[in-house]
Amino acid sequence: MESLRYICAASLLFIISPFATADLPLTVEDLITDKGKIKLDTSLSYSNTERNNFMTDDPIVIQTGETSFITLPTRFGEFKGNTDVLVATLGVRYGMTRSAESYMRASYLYRSTRFSNLSGIDKDSESRLVDTWIGFNYQFSGDNDTPALLGFIEGAVYEKRQSSSSSGKSWMLGVTTCRAIDPVVLSVISSFQWNRKRSDGDVSFQPGSYFLLTPSVAFAANDRITLTTGIQWMSRQANRYDDELQGFRRTSTDVTLGLGYGVSKGNTLNFSFKANASGQSGVDLRLNWLYAF
Repeated sequence: MESLRYICAASLLFIISPFATADLPLTVEDLITDKGKIKLDTSLSYSNTERNNFMTDDPIVIQTGETSFITLPTRFGEFKGNTDVLVATLGVRYGMTRSAESYMRASYLYRSTRFSNLSGIDKDSESRLVDTWIGFNYQFSGDNDTPALLGFIEGAVYEKRQSSSSSGKSWMLGVTTCRAIDPVVLSVISSFQWNRKRSDGDVSFQPGSYFLLTPSVAFAANDRITLTTGIQWMSRQANRYDDELQGFRRTSTDVTLGLGYGVSKGNTLNFSFKANASGQSGVDLRLNWLYAF
C-alpha cells in the first residue's frame, strides 16, 4: 500500500502546476507543503527551436513548468532561424493548512538567435527578468475511495514584453486527478490560461489564451526512482496586435518523458524531456530541484 501511494505522488510531479507540486514526495500527503513550512523550488529549462521559411510573427513558446510557458516574439521576414533559450526559475512554496499552500515564482531568460534573410546572416541575444507569478494550490482529496484531486489558480504579477511590462493581465486555472492501479498510476491535468490585453510600447498586445490537456502514466522503478511518460495537447489562440489577429488558432501535440529521483525526504531532483509530434518544432529539457526547509 505504501508503494502504491508513493508512485501516485511521484506521478503528479510532472503534471501539476509547476510550483504547486513539482516534486517527488514520499507519500501523497507530501504533495502539499506542511503547514508553516517552506519549500524552495528551482528549475532550469532549455529550449531549441528551428524555423524555416518563416515570414510572419508567430511566437516561440518555451515551457518552464508543467502548465507554464514563456512566449517570445520573433522577427518579420526571417527565412531561416535557430534559437536557443535558457530560463532559470526560482520558486518558494508555503504551507498554509494541511490541504492548501501558496507559492510564488520568478523566471529569468537568456536567448540567442541566429537567422538569415535576404540581407544576409545575422544574430542577436537578450537576457532579462521575464515574469513573476503567485498562486494557490489545494488538495481536495487523496487517492482513496475516489481518485486524488487537486486544483490550482495563479496570476502574473509581472510580465515583460519588448518595450513594456504589465501586471494582473494573465491568469490560469487548472485541476489534476490521478488513480493508482498497482504498479502504475494514471493521471490527467487540464488547465486554461486567460490572457488579457496589455500595452507593448505604442501598440496594444494580447497573447493568445490557451487550453492544455496532459494525460500521463507513471511507474515506480524502486523506492527512489519514478519513470513517467505521456502526451501534451495544446490549443492556443492567435496573438492580437492593436486588435488585429496575427495568424490563426493552432494546436500541437508533444510526447513527454520524465525521471524523478528522491535524494531524501524533502530533497528531490526531476528531469523531463518534451519533443514535438505535430503542430510546431523544437524540444524542451527541464531540470527541477526541490528542497524542504
